Amino acid sequence: MMELFDQTTFECSRLITQRYSTSFTLGIKTLHKRFHFPVYAIYGFVRYADEIVDTFHSHDKEALLSEFEKDTYWAIEKGISLNPVLHAFQLVVNHYAIDKALIEAFLYSMRMDLKETAHDPNSYNEYIYGSAEVVGLMCLKVFCEGDQTKYDELVTPARKLGAAFQKVNFIRDIKSDYEERGRVYFPGVDFNDFTKSNKQQIEEDIQRDFDDALVGIMNLPSGARMGVYLAYRYYLKLFKKIQNCPPGKIKEERIRIPDIRKMSILVSSYFTHRLTLR
Repeated sequence: MMELFDQTTFECSRLITQRYSTSFTLGIKTLHKRFHFPVYAIYGFVRYADEIVDTFHSHDKEALLSEFEKDTYWAIEKGISLNPVLHAFQLVVNHYAIDKALIEAFLYSMRMDLKETAHDPNSYNEYIYGSAEVVGLMCLKVFCEGDQTKYDELVTPARKLGAAFQKVNFIRDIKSDYEERGRVYFPGVDFNDFTKSNKQQIEEDIQRDFDDALVGIMNLPSGARMGVYLAYRYYLKLFKKIQNCPPGKIKEERIRIPDIRKMSILVSSYFTHRLTLR
């Protein structure tokens, strides 16, 4: 039964999401049920690509990524894969007509991580687009369910939200990115001389992205709005916590939101959503 195979591959992507990100899992659960498996499938795909470039240090990462890329396009063209992550992803890509250019941009950014350890403004923007903004656009395709006018209306704020999330990740993970992978994503920033001025400039840029994104969240289809708003609130809370930390602390430890606080954000987001985002 093909339906059983399809269902099982979606469940594999759900398991991957649950194992790798409690925050993302929580956000997905607040989406309408019809969006759960498609977004799990997108997350599973991007998570595994990211694992190739960030984790598999004892293997030939470039060869693995090339094989993953080839298998991805084959799965999309043929409509099937024995790799459960790629099968679930191709189902979503083909059903929601996700543009191949978004997938290409994502995989290109993953390939940049194999070689790039520092960025200029152009490569920085290109990397953020491919690694984060296009993932938001893939999800937006799902949320709009074929409504191209709505999709076109929300492209810019969706990109801004993806960029804000990624930049928060960059500043939160600046220590591990530098010490474990030799990377500093922010242009012109020296990890060994990460100053208050560097941090403030980065934070001003992130705040603009958050501000621009909120308008789009308020105009999302109702079944997607709550989940995306929760993710926005979670990352905004994390961002505010980072803002209150001196540069030295950011260099020494990874700033986190405790699980109990995540639940508090969920509850407060629910009531805010009910009151103001209907």
